[in-house]
Amino acid sequence: MPTVAKGDAMRGLAVFISDIRNCKSKEAEQKRINKELANIRSKFKGDKTLDGYSKKKYVCKLLFIFLLGHDIDFGHMEAVNLLSSNKYTEKQIGYLFISVLVNTESELIRLIIQAIKNDLFTRNPVHICLALQCIANIGSKEMAEALAPEIPKLIVSGETLDAVKQSACLCLLRLFRTSPETVPSGEWTQRVGHLLNDQHLGVVTSATSLIHTLAQKTPEDFRQCVQLAISRLSRIVTSSYTDLQDYTYYFVPAPWLSVKLLRLLQVYPPPEDPAMRGRLNECLETILNKAQEPPKSKKVQHSNAKNAVLFEAINLIIHHDTEPTLLVRACNQLGQFLQHRETNLRYLALESMCLLASSEFSHEAVKKHMDTVITALKTERDVSVRQRAVDLLYGMCDKSNAEEIVAEMLSYLETADYSIREEMVLKVAILAEKYPVDYTWYVDTILNLIRIAGDYVSDEVWYRVIQIVINRDDVQGYAAKVVFEALQAPACHENMVKVGGYILGEFGNLIAGDQRSSPMVQFQLLHSKYHLCSAPTRGLLLSTYIKFINLFPEIKGQLQDVLRNNNNLQNADAELQQRAIEYLQLSTVASQDVLATVLEEMPPFPERESSILAKLKKKKPNVSDIEVKEGKKSSNPPTLNNSAANTPEATPASAPVPVMAAAPAPAPVQSASDDLLGLSAGPAAAVPVTNNFAAPAAPAGGGGLLVDVFDTPPAQNNVSTALAPQAEDNFFKFAIKNNGVLFENELLQIGVKAEYKGNLGRLGLFYGNKTSYPFQFFTPTVSCPGELASALNVQTKPLDVNTVEGGAQVQQIINVECIADFLDAPILSIKFSYSGSMQQINLMLPVMLNKFFEPVEMDATTFFNRWKQLNSPGQEEQKIFKATYPINQDNSRTKLLGFGFGLLDGVDPNPDNFVGAGIIKAQSSQVGCLLRLEPNMQAQMYRLTLRTSSNSVTTRLADLLLKLF
Repeated sequence: MPTVAKGDAMRGLAVFISDIRNCKSKEAEQKRINKELANIRSKFKGDKTLDGYSKKKYVCKLLFIFLLGHDIDFGHMEAVNLLSSNKYTEKQIGYLFISVLVNTESELIRLIIQAIKNDLFTRNPVHICLALQCIANIGSKEMAEALAPEIPKLIVSGETLDAVKQSACLCLLRLFRTSPETVPSGEWTQRVGHLLNDQHLGVVTSATSLIHTLAQKTPEDFRQCVQLAISRLSRIVTSSYTDLQDYTYYFVPAPWLSVKLLRLLQVYPPPEDPAMRGRLNECLETILNKAQEPPKSKKVQHSNAKNAVLFEAINLIIHHDTEPTLLVRACNQLGQFLQHRETNLRYLALESMCLLASSEFSHEAVKKHMDTVITALKTERDVSVRQRAVDLLYGMCDKSNAEEIVAEMLSYLETADYSIREEMVLKVAILAEKYPVDYTWYVDTILNLIRIAGDYVSDEVWYRVIQIVINRDDVQGYAAKVVFEALQAPACHENMVKVGGYILGEFGNLIAGDQRSSPMVQFQLLHSKYHLCSAPTRGLLLSTYIKFINLFPEIKGQLQDVLRNNNNLQNADAELQQRAIEYLQLSTVASQDVLATVLEEMPPFPERESSILAKLKKKKPNVSDIEVKEGKKSSNPPTLNNSAANTPEATPASAPVPVMAAAPAPAPVQSASDDLLGLSAGPAAAVPVTNNFAAPAAPAGGGGLLVDVFDTPPAQNNVSTALAPQAEDNFFKFAIKNNGVLFENELLQIGVKAEYKGNLGRLGLFYGNKTSYPFQFFTPTVSCPGELASALNVQTKPLDVNTVEGGAQVQQIINVECIADFLDAPILSIKFSYSGSMQQINLMLPVMLNKFFEPVEMDATTFFNRWKQLNSPGQEEQKIFKATYPINQDNSRTKLLGFGFGLLDGVDPNPDNFVGAGIIKAQSSQVGCLLRLEPNMQAQMYRLTLRTSSNSVTTRLADLLLKLF
């Protein structure tokens, strides 16, 4: 950087700053600033012959005033004029002012771009660097489009100085992150890789950052960089800290460059060339060896730099997953960190060992540290470290240690932090099912889970134990016995009542021979919980009572009295009222044969992919999958669904499917049981009443290691599920609008026109053929992945034609109903044949949770009362974030109204803040939502605070709103 001449010192600026510092009050400071602004304004307007020094001085004063927090609305043109100066100090101040004060939508941006171009084309490296730094600081799309094609030329030019190459690489990286489509591809992408061999390590570091980011998008364009990266890494790792003195940080040679090179190598698979692979393995072994050496310094900076390289090397070893020796060594090294006094190292060690646990080569090595991890779970003070310990126990679990790990996790669950309880419940349920000691142990574990953390046991968990018990004859009597004992506890969770009601309704006869669990005792025990339960659980208990009438005719009178009770027959809940009336009539009118046939025992459930595992993956996508390592070790892993009974016994004992107690199924299964009393057909035609609530059967064998009947069937293997380019971006654009173009390429355009009312919606999709050739076998389908099928009812009207002529357009109507709150979006898959080639386009259908918003009006008192009520854990979500778009009050208001909130004017004392309220309308529930959005115009940042009565709704709405602002 050029030295500043003594004459360039700005005495007037120094005096002004001194005056400001000497002000005794805010008023005095404001008065001095106003005086200075008036003086500068008069100079800029009156004196047309101001020299560069004076302009620089006054622009500096304006910049200082702006940094004090005052708005500056003039002087921009003078700053632009400074860019044409040949003096470094004047040009520097001009670029500084522009980088800080000029908005990307300013009218001067074109003049600025032209001035930057002039500097880029000069031979003065200082001017080029100033221009590049300004481009990177502003980084607007218009600037990227105009200047991005010029920057690669500077990077690959042989005449460019090292300092300029560094700035050019980082500048292009900034533009690529802001507007990737503006960065051109071409010959330069092949030449930029050679910068990894540059003698200047600063250039290598900058180039590695750029190549790593570009390679993540187009890895094939930079594949030749793998060999160069290994070569450079080898030279760094084998060098002494004295060989790279300028780039040695506390005795660690070039740690930042080493980390960047290791991350670049993680983009690609292991090298196929044996020589290159051997050289890379030598580098990794050297890094592991150096970690064992005594530290060369006691300062924390030395250990931080050394460990940064070590952990990145371990990440590369895990990524390759091909070298057993390296994987075991990495595991042993991480094991030493588990008891380190530094919390961050313990956290990182646990996190990396979670990944190692999923490898067949290092799984056994990870298991050796189980006692240490259990100790960390019990003694760690930091909740985030305890959570990683839970993850690692889950990842290292197998048949040999499942009983001990599940017992430890259940023990810790009683005192676990509320933030991780739900996740722990899911993991315990999965492990108990995946590695059962025996089926009685599995039942005991799940019931214990409900007892300890009933509030966090989702429906999927207790559905699952019901399925296992029904599919296993040898555990049914034991299950009936233990749930009967569990229900005798004074404080019994509602989920335990659900499980008890279901199992006793099915298999209560198996324990009825004991006087302590006679039919009347079973009934009285269940009915003592009735008045404490919610409406869905009461409905399940009523179904249990009708089962009892069939199983135990001796207590039929008492059961009918309950059904005849006015609290049931005249209940405000239509579902309970209907059940009570129909069950009473069924027990009165139907003959014993009809009753036994209608209430026949539930058959074994078909197999499907586990909804518990799917729920865990959705909650925590990066959780280690225990199925992967188990699948590598055994071709026939155990599963709880290997039922010995292929057909149900003739014992007339059956209870309603658990789904019945939850929200109604989106699409009822047609069944002969619609005639509940069997009056229209003889006994032979009757089918179990419960079939009307059961999930549709799926083909057997459609699941993996964990199977379930309460989830949707897995997708076929030959169907591509990858989303089309820009599909997600286009999807989020519909968060604040109902009409527009959802997708467009050179062949097809898809438009959407939608309307919503309450929990119902109607979408019209318009498929336009942009070519002159027909689309044959044109088939659009809509699917709801995972749990979305139970939260969103989607009905699609088929197209009348399967051929879309060239230039033609066809319309499809889709009706949607919101059953419960949801996170994901339905997938729209379009398949067609074009010129003999099959095409498939997968998109996200623009159906979001906020589409079922209903705005609410309320006064300030009501708003703040409700705000204070929503203070439970998880009901509030607060985000502080940088504005993606320039803050504009009118635009923000339009977006919030389009999102669905009713804006409440005059509630917030600050008129610039936005306060809103609304209700999410679903069939099963209504969720109240309150919002406060606080914009900071000067910092171009927002603070968003959301409070709702549902934890999942709070998170989902916050994620959607972040993408809008």
